[in-house]
Amino acid sequence: MKVVEINSLVLAYLGDTVYENYVRKFLVQQGIAHVDELQKKAVQYVSANSQSRFLQRLIDDNFLTEEELAVVKRARNYKTTSHPKSCDIITYKYATGLEALIGYLDLEQKSDRIQEIMSFILEGKLC
Repeated sequence: MKVVEINSLVLAYLGDTVYENYVRKFLVQQGIAHVDELQKKAVQYVSANSQSRFLQRLIDDNFLTEEELAVVKRARNYKTTSHPKSCDIITYKYATGLEALIGYLDLEQKSDRIQEIMSFILEGKLC
């Protein structure tokens, strides 16, 4: 099976863990030494609201390739009505799109591209 044929929510499931691992490493490297503070800071990056904003910025800045945009759009348009109480369905779908993109890139073994995207997000001072 080709990676592009994998269910978008499965890609997002994988992408969620890859994304959060990058965020956690970044925060630890910032010298944050208390777990409570690490958790509070991490939420600023891993919440659906934040992920949605980051994806919108990536799109607005034309940072993504056509192939990457196609993965995002497929995930964003996936038929689902469930979403966390903390955000609306549109925000949740954008967050899912970002996670699916990261999952897709991970399975395609494009770690350099994941690093570029995560650097854009983490060093962009958007939080």
